Amino acid sequence: MPDVRALRDAFAERYGIHPRLIVRAPGRVNLIGEHTDYNEGFVLPIAIDRSTFVAARARTDRIVRVYSAQFAAEDVFSLDQIERNPDQPWSNYVRGMVKGLLARDLPLVGSDLLIDSDVPLGGGLSSSAALEVATGYALQLLNNADLLGEELALLAQGAENSFVGMQCGIMDQFMATLGRAGHALLLDCRDLSYRAIPIPPDVRVVVCDSGVRHSLLGSAYNERRAACQEAVRLLRTRLPKITALRDVSPEQLAANADLLPPAVLPRARHVVSEIRRTLMAAAALERGDLAAFGTLMLESHRSLRDDYEVSVPELDTLVELARALPGCYGSRLTGGGFGGSTVSLVAVGAVEDFAAGLVAGYRERLGLDAHVLVCTASEGVSRAATF
Repeated sequence: MPDVRALRDAFAERYGIHPRLIVRAPGRVNLIGEHTDYNEGFVLPIAIDRSTFVAARARTDRIVRVYSAQFAAEDVFSLDQIERNPDQPWSNYVRGMVKGLLARDLPLVGSDLLIDSDVPLGGGLSSSAALEVATGYALQLLNNADLLGEELALLAQGAENSFVGMQCGIMDQFMATLGRAGHALLLDCRDLSYRAIPIPPDVRVVVCDSGVRHSLLGSAYNERRAACQEAVRLLRTRLPKITALRDVSPEQLAANADLLPPAVLPRARHVVSEIRRTLMAAAALERGDLAAFGTLMLESHRSLRDDYEVSVPELDTLVELARALPGCYGSRLTGGGFGGSTVSLVAVGAVEDFAAGLVAGYRERLGLDAHVLVCTASEGVSRAATF
């Protein structure tokens, strides 16, 4: 984890003065409920104990300077002219947040920002949302603004949708903002209501980064979102009251499957079945039925692999290896897919052997190196230090 004092000193070295404050926002891992958020369904994520940090200080002009320690790169822009920077894609998450805050008529001043993070990039742990939320919260504090957690999450989602061009749902930004230590959140992505569900103390959430980097900003993610919208449009000819796939039961989808083209039906089938699985999984976790929860995780992975087609051979291999190791209740890909990570629920006493076996099996099977993170559910965005 980036050290707060080291961040303060790095900021001073770069800008000639200490920051006024440092904030942190966590990454997230979704236990179950994938590609349901933008269909107004349910998700069951945790905020993880890996975070993006933003050290910040206000300026007296309207210039924003932002330096990324991860990319060893700086971006400079004016509050009066904020456009996408094609040469430094990472900075567009910052630019989008600044533009979103200005659109809320908040009286921003310029600022100097320094960013560092231990959320793995491209690993499916939502490094982008952590950056957006940490940036937004730092600027909010610098400018004495007062946005509620839900408002900050929605602003961050809007920045990613409209400025960056990634049509993500609300889950990632919501968890970066409102995550709760020791708990998963069952989030209703339609009305943003949520219920905290304790993670049993005798299990751990184990994330395994496949090393395969995905680019969700490519066409595949947005194509799947478009397929879901098309499914709703076609199903409404017989189910006029629906507004999203959230409103369609598996039974209704099966009865009206003839309306959907072959390229659309399996996409809708995944979403509709995943929403039901997520509710069942939350109930299983609440009653401590870890075996049932694990079975639902495996069903989720199969659906993501076969119906939504967002898995890759490396993720399939990790899930197959995980389910065969002692102490593993269930495993699935997590995040948008096309690479990234798997998430497994593992008995606490088996975690060390599980991690070693998974890494060794992956190397033996595919000749690739995997990286394991044993995650603890953490709080959402917060102030890490004030100077």
